Amino acid sequence: MTDIVLATVNARWTHAALGLRYLMANLGELQSRACIEEFALATPLDVMVDRLLSHQPRVLGLSVYIWNVARSIELIRRLRAADPQLKIVLGGPEVSHETDSQLIVALADHVITGPGDISFAVLVRQLLNGPRPLNKVIAGVQPELSDIALPYALYDDTDIRQRHLYVEASRGCPFKCEFCLSALDKTAWPFPLPAVLHELAQLYERGARRFRFVDRTFNLKAATGRAILEFFLERIERAPTDPVFAHFELVPDHLPDALKEVIVRFPAGALQFEIGIQSWNPQVQSRISRRQDNDLAQTNIRWLRTHSQAHLHVDLIAGLPGEDLASFGEGFDRLVSLNPHEIQVGVLKRLRGAPIARHTVQHGMRYADEAPYEVIETAVMSAQDLSRVRRFARYWDLYGNSGRFSRTLPHLLGASPFARFMAFSDWLKARDAGTHRLSLETQMELLHAWLITVDGQPVESVSSLLEQDYAASGAHGRAGFMARGLAGGRGPAHGADALTEAAAPSAP
Repeated sequence: MTDIVLATVNARWTHAALGLRYLMANLGELQSRACIEEFALATPLDVMVDRLLSHQPRVLGLSVYIWNVARSIELIRRLRAADPQLKIVLGGPEVSHETDSQLIVALADHVITGPGDISFAVLVRQLLNGPRPLNKVIAGVQPELSDIALPYALYDDTDIRQRHLYVEASRGCPFKCEFCLSALDKTAWPFPLPAVLHELAQLYERGARRFRFVDRTFNLKAATGRAILEFFLERIERAPTDPVFAHFELVPDHLPDALKEVIVRFPAGALQFEIGIQSWNPQVQSRISRRQDNDLAQTNIRWLRTHSQAHLHVDLIAGLPGEDLASFGEGFDRLVSLNPHEIQVGVLKRLRGAPIARHTVQHGMRYADEAPYEVIETAVMSAQDLSRVRRFARYWDLYGNSGRFSRTLPHLLGASPFARFMAFSDWLKARDAGTHRLSLETQMELLHAWLITVDGQPVESVSSLLEQDYAASGAHGRAGFMARGLAGGRGPAHGADALTEAAAPSAP
C-alpha cells in the first residue's frame, strides 16, 4: 500500500518524466509513502488502471500535457469508477490555464497551476492529515531554485541504461514569443551551477551517457553554457571510446566566441543543437513579439554546420498569424540553403494560456477544438494550404530528415526546394502513399518514378544515385527499379505503367 502515486502518460516509454521526479524529491517526509508510475501513450488503459490501483493510493498526482490530455481523461474516468474515494490532483502546462473550461479539470479534485515542486507537497499533507483545502484550483508557488531539491538521484538504473535523461540548468525565458508559454515568464533564472555540475557528475559516474537539457535558452549566459560544455568535453577526451551525447536548445542569434571555442572540439555524435527559427519573416516575428536577428542567426547556423560536428535540428512553424504559404516556403528555402541535418516542419498549436490567442480574430485563426489544438486555417493560409503543409512535413521526415537520401535529395529539391518538394508531396498523396506504410524500398521506387517520369531526369543518373543511397542505408533488400535494372532495363517503363507499379505500397 502506497498513499501517494505520481503518474503521467509519456509520449514514448523512452522519455523519463523529469517533473514527476521533482515532485518526489520535494515530498520531504512523505517520500517514503510515495511512488512513481510512468506509462506511454501505447500502454493499454486497463494496464494503467491496474498498476495504479494496485498501490491502493489515497492521492494520485497526474501530470497533464498537450500530448496526453485525451488519454488522461479516459484514465481518470476509469479510476473514478473503480475507486471513488481516490483524490486526484492535476498539474502541468495543459491544466495551468483556462481551468474553468476544461473537462479534465472538472473530473479532478484539485489542480495546481504553474510550478508544483513545493506546492504539491503542501497540498498532499492537507489531503492526508487535514485540514482539507477549500479551493479546487491552487496557484503553485515558485520557490527560489536553490530551495528546490534536485531530482536526478531518482533516475534508476533502467532509466540510465535505456531512457532519455532530462536535465536542466535554468528555468524560464527572457523572450516573449507569443506561441510559447514561456512568454509568460518574467525572465530566465539559473539553478546554482555547482549543484548542477555535481548532479551531472553523479549521473555520469552511475553510467549515464545521454543527456537532454530542457533549458529554453541554454546559451543565454555564455559562461554557464561553456562550463557545462566543458564538463562533457572533459569526459569525452578522457574516455574517447565511451561516447557521451548531449542535447541543448540554442538561441539562434547568440553564439559568442567563448562557446564556439568549446563546440569545435566535440567529436561527431556528441552534440545536438535544437534551434528554433520558427519564421524568417520580420513582420511575422514582430507581430508575435519574437526578437531575432535573422542575419546573425543565419551566420551562426552556417558556422555550426561548417566548423562543428554538432547535429543541427532546426524548427519552422507554419500557420503563424499573417504568414502565408509563399512566405513560409521562402523561409524553408532559406533554411535548406544552410544545410542543417534536420528541418522540423511544424504547424502552430494554440497552447492554453499562450499570448498567441490575441491574434485569433484579427488574423482569422481557427484552431482544432481537441488537443493538440493545431491551427486549421488563417486569414492568409487556407485549410487546404495547412493540410498540404502537414502532409509535406510527414513526407519530409521520410525523405529529408531521415538522412537516407543524401545523394538524391539535392536532385529532388533543385533550386526551389519548397515548391519542388510540395509538388512531390502532392504527387505522393494522389497515389495514396500513406507514410505509415511506406517501406524504404517503396520510398525509393516512388522517388525514382517521380524524378524520371514527372521531372524528366535521366534514368541512368537517378538510378545510380538511389542505388548509392540504398546501399549506404545498410538495407539488404532491393528496390523494384534496381531489380529491373539487373534484368536488363535500368529504369521503369514509361507512362502510366510506371506510376502504377511505383505507387503500390509494400508491406511494413
